[in-house]
Amino acid sequence: MTHTTLAGAPFVATQNNDLYLESVKLADLAHAHGTPLFVYSKAAMLSALAAYQRGFAGRNARICYAMKANSSLAVLQVFAQAGCGFDIVSGGELDRVIAAGGDVSKVIFSGVGKTRAEMRKALEAGIACFNVESEAELEVLSDVAQSMGKRAPISIRVNPNVDAKTHPYISTGLKGNKFGVAHERALATYQRAASLPGLQVTGIDCHIGSQITESTPYLDAMDRVLDLVQAIEAAGIAIHHIDFGGGLGINYNGDTPPAADALWAQLLAKLDARGYGQRQLMIEPGRSLVGNAGVCLTEVLYLKPGEQKNFCIVDAAMNDLPRPAMYEAFHQIVPVSARAGEAVTYDVVGPVCESGDWLGRDRQLAVQSGDLLAVLSTGAYCMAMSSNYNTRGRAAEILVDGDKAHVIRRRETVADQMACESLVR
Repeated sequence: MTHTTLAGAPFVATQNNDLYLESVKLADLAHAHGTPLFVYSKAAMLSALAAYQRGFAGRNARICYAMKANSSLAVLQVFAQAGCGFDIVSGGELDRVIAAGGDVSKVIFSGVGKTRAEMRKALEAGIACFNVESEAELEVLSDVAQSMGKRAPISIRVNPNVDAKTHPYISTGLKGNKFGVAHERALATYQRAASLPGLQVTGIDCHIGSQITESTPYLDAMDRVLDLVQAIEAAGIAIHHIDFGGGLGINYNGDTPPAADALWAQLLAKLDARGYGQRQLMIEPGRSLVGNAGVCLTEVLYLKPGEQKNFCIVDAAMNDLPRPAMYEAFHQIVPVSARAGEAVTYDVVGPVCESGDWLGRDRQLAVQSGDLLAVLSTGAYCMAMSSNYNTRGRAAEILVDGDKAHVIRRRETVADQMACESLVR
């Protein structure tokens, strides 16, 4: 096992057969804090962000972290202190931005089902923009804003019908997806928005999916969006900013997405060629900022040989790491401390009472009960999507900064889970 084989390298690395995150030995964290345990590298997050910052050097651009990927307060604090805005999809996420010290005036509110209460909260807070996803939402948002004596700043999310070539559950830019306004309806929708007294048109938005590993879908989507900008402005409606969403993928299993700065060099060249290079740009990366920054540590409970399958049963489960069960997603699984001996092919599974509770299939591992494993690339859509299924407490979280390790979430107890419940008396 070398640096180049590990997703998350160089921040995830081996030294003398032990796995480290930055300068912290992961086995020490597992022994001190128990398992399952999520551990994040601050340096990995800032390094990923720096690639976007290099790509936008000299441009009027705002990077808004898509916090649905990982909404832990200390993670948000890292990006807030680095000057990022935030892309939110609920009123609760707005509360988290505020609690983490984020700048509310740099918040973009996305999502197909914003409630009136959420709209009011965001308008009171003074967010930057609503990304509106339907014609019906325009009418409701205008009504809410008018009732408050305000005008809501909006962009309209356009569905360009571009295939992001990703898993169908995380594709968002095709006609069959629930997101955005159809490309063919965009001009008429902008004309309606401009006529509503509670709205102020400020931009246009497009987001085609997640875990995108090719440049071509972005380039295709940009062409379609810029065609619309031209048509909308020809109709007398000014577009002040262009929002190209996020969705850039990471390396889970030898994936080779373009680097953020290389991708944006291509996109900005196209933007310049079409005469829009001086517009304000907004993007909303999520997974690409945090995905490879995280690992999940788990203990091997039992080894269970079988006629057709050998099972390595660990204490992390689908409630901790839902991506394999939801998407059949791949995560590298490696020993925290390498052990001599012949590797055996195992399905790595959790203790939840579901056949879908698996973390990895057909993995070659030399392990014994009591050993620790690290599930890599778990910084995005793992803790944020975790649950209490089977009355399992959510894991603790640690943020590593060099040789320091900070507890940023304590392990959840059963008492925590039942605190909002009561018996009928």
